[in-house]
Amino acid sequence: MTLTFHWFLPTYGDSRDVVGGGHGLPAGSAGGARPATLAYLRQIVQAAEQLGFVGALTPTGAWCEDAWLTTAMLAATTERLKFLVAFRPGFVSPTLAAQMTATFQRHSQGRLLLNVVTGGESHEQRAYGDFLDKDARYARTDEFLHIVRSLWRGESVDFTGEHLRVEGARLDRLPDPVPEVYFGGSSPAAGRVAARHVDAYLTWGEPPSAVAEKIAWVNGLAAAEGRTLKHGIRLHVITRDTGEQAWAQARRLLDGIDPATVEKVQAGLARSESEGQKRMLALHGGRRDELEIYPNLWAGVGLVRGGAGTALVGSHTEVADRIEEYHRLGITEFVMSGHPHVEEAYWFGEGVLPILRERGLWRHPAATDETAAAIPFAAIPFAATGSG
Repeated sequence: MTLTFHWFLPTYGDSRDVVGGGHGLPAGSAGGARPATLAYLRQIVQAAEQLGFVGALTPTGAWCEDAWLTTAMLAATTERLKFLVAFRPGFVSPTLAAQMTATFQRHSQGRLLLNVVTGGESHEQRAYGDFLDKDARYARTDEFLHIVRSLWRGESVDFTGEHLRVEGARLDRLPDPVPEVYFGGSSPAAGRVAARHVDAYLTWGEPPSAVAEKIAWVNGLAAAEGRTLKHGIRLHVITRDTGEQAWAQARRLLDGIDPATVEKVQAGLARSESEGQKRMLALHGGRRDELEIYPNLWAGVGLVRGGAGTALVGSHTEVADRIEEYHRLGITEFVMSGHPHVEEAYWFGEGVLPILRERGLWRHPAATDETAAAIPFAAIPFAATGSG
């Protein structure tokens, strides 16, 4: 199976250093030397499209720009790249979300993917007017996805649940295609929602043995529902021509992290209700040493950033080897990022992807059978990707 790679849009700012903020951290905790202007984000999405990434994950939360509005503005600057829009189902009605999805698909020619984020932090949810506890939020997500998927099928929906109620809901124009739904979560409640409703289950970058356990767990739940899921992983990446160069960059990033900032961020993340965040924290325990938790898997990013906190670090071949190792577990979708996001997209796209292509694990989305066989990766023209 050909692997799918997505890049990331830092809608909170970017830098040559690790930009903090993220899951469970307050508004204003992120930012960088490169503000998240449309002009800068346009550079990232056009680079991602040229290099062969299928989509770009756009985060959600008080710490970043709104994902729906930002990606809608950027869609006109690309032609092939899809937008993996993260959103929280408790903040918008299911009927409106289904309608927004259909509109996005029409105007972007079918380039919307959805990353459903239930919300792991009650304090942040309350800032948006949501006062449900964590388990209730997952129950609401279950109801939400039931309604939305029914509307996408063209059904007229009357539904009364514990948290949501609609009467006579229907879409006049259906999304074409229906967007794939991505979803992550490590709690029992999250597993039940994934098994019933989602297309692709995402995990943050844990060591392969832990990832294998999560895949087996959610696959068992999905099988009980008569369903099968795709699996993806969210990772940062530092890849260079040699492993020594890559680890030198990781050390440079670590040296730029203020110990006081680490202490403050870790104290904030320790209060997280998210099982996934707790698993991320356990990988490093707030320590600055012993951060290589598995060969080429570095937990340094998680010292100052909530959410995905691990990076693949190594030579292009070593990074490709680790990706292939995760693929053998059942991972087919990789959501990658790096600091800064323009430069690291090129390091990965021009260094790792050609190796995976040679191994038969990847092909450029814009490549025809003829160009895939005859033209070196670097020679695939920018215009051929439809990046405009």
